[in-house]
Amino acid sequence: MTPKKLLSMVSHRTVLVALMLLVQVGLFAAAILRFSEYFVYFYLTCVFVSLFAVLYIINQKSDPGYKIAWIVPILLVPVFGGLIYLLCGGTGVSKKLGRKLEETQARFAEALERDKKADALSPFGRDAVNQSRYLEEYADCPLYTNTRTRYFPLGDLAFQPMLEELRKAEKYIFLEYFIIEPGVFWNAILEVLEEKARQGVDVRVIYDDVGSLYTLPKNYDKELRDKGIQCHVFNRFIPILSLRLNNRDHRKICVIDGHTAFTGGINLADEYINARVKYGHWKDNAILLKGEGAWSMTAMFLAMWEYFSGKREDYDAYRPDCLTLDTGRESREWVQPYTDSPLDGEPVGETVYLNLISKAKSYVYIMTPYLIISDSVNTALCSAAKCGVDVRIITPHVPDKKTIFEMTKAHYSPLLEAGVRIFEYTPGFVHAKCFAVDDLYATVGTVNMDYRSMFLHFENGVWLCGGPTVLDVKGDILDTLEKSREVTLEDARNHSFFRLLFRSVLRMFAPLM
Repeated sequence: MTPKKLLSMVSHRTVLVALMLLVQVGLFAAAILRFSEYFVYFYLTCVFVSLFAVLYIINQKSDPGYKIAWIVPILLVPVFGGLIYLLCGGTGVSKKLGRKLEETQARFAEALERDKKADALSPFGRDAVNQSRYLEEYADCPLYTNTRTRYFPLGDLAFQPMLEELRKAEKYIFLEYFIIEPGVFWNAILEVLEEKARQGVDVRVIYDDVGSLYTLPKNYDKELRDKGIQCHVFNRFIPILSLRLNNRDHRKICVIDGHTAFTGGINLADEYINARVKYGHWKDNAILLKGEGAWSMTAMFLAMWEYFSGKREDYDAYRPDCLTLDTGRESREWVQPYTDSPLDGEPVGETVYLNLISKAKSYVYIMTPYLIISDSVNTALCSAAKCGVDVRIITPHVPDKKTIFEMTKAHYSPLLEAGVRIFEYTPGFVHAKCFAVDDLYATVGTVNMDYRSMFLHFENGVWLCGGPTVLDVKGDILDTLEKSREVTLEDARNHSFFRLLFRSVLRMFAPLM
């Protein structure tokens, strides 16, 4: 290894961050040793803090599994448990930030209030109306019909259409992604963004700092601003033991002129379009919206941008005067784009999934990269299967994170025992997050079936009712099933005692991972 390459590795910000965190841990340990002579007082104080933390956790509205995952280590190691929870156990939202988020959400809700019309789904039945009404009332996300959709069963297939739509931009382009990485995908998009910025198009980008920690250099936002592209970095990673780092922007939003939008599982990096092989074949998806539904996603982006800039956005200035629909391959149906914030106490992403599972009468087909589910979701899936609903779940066969993959497998047995069928995608890694239910409902978006997506991250998705795109999602899942291997109960149980014990421990602490 050359000295230049070694210096580059050592000076990479991930290495520096790790060193700074180790220093903090060392200082914390040194402080404890320094006050060892006052151990009795120190110990009693820590026990008091730990008991306070346990009482606080018990009285929170959070998932029971999340509570148990914290309470067990706190009670086992009271000297450190309570202190660690205070540092890392919550959302870390100050009152000032909370008020700012409430104001931003209120303006977002006001901008979309006039669009609400969940009762229009009454021809599809009361269950459809109720699912839609939940999103309107608790996420402030309306239902739309004057929208055409197109489903892409692979990120590869969405690549060129995204470029084509971006090239058509006349007023603005808004991008919000968890991961951005230079390569075939991002470089092609960046080229269009630079060209549009020179033409006077309003180009804005938001990316998550932790999501792009290993993929982008420090201060990449400044590089984009130098190119005429406005940019904000979500929740910059500061190497301090802090609970505020729990919340990440996991959304994937691409909006063009308020009438065209993309979302789904894909980030702006080459593995998502199989331009680079990372974990075998990358099975992802995306969905295109043209028409009124795209406006809802525009408002989602503007709300996040307003939070960063501190300046009020005039939502109406970005709303297209006329949302015309092109003819072509896109299909027209009822769509309801939705967003989920971890800071409002309402688990929108999880509730959307629970509603789909509990309302199913014939089948529930699911694709998800992770199966690290709450007790509520586990119970809903098992109950549906026991009532005769055909429940099938596709997970990866090639993992992106081995420990997380073991957590996924730790959740197999109870589901299989109840009659849920689980399949692993043998060609590689599944990153798509989608449901298809009864030929009537579907959802496509960013919400993984894990605790982080459902309780700690900013997420988004599109709920669909009726129309051919629901069948497109179903068809994609069925096609993926043919390339997958079914997992049996014997497969899930046929492991050594120590591996099963390891998985049991992982499952208990899964909410903290």
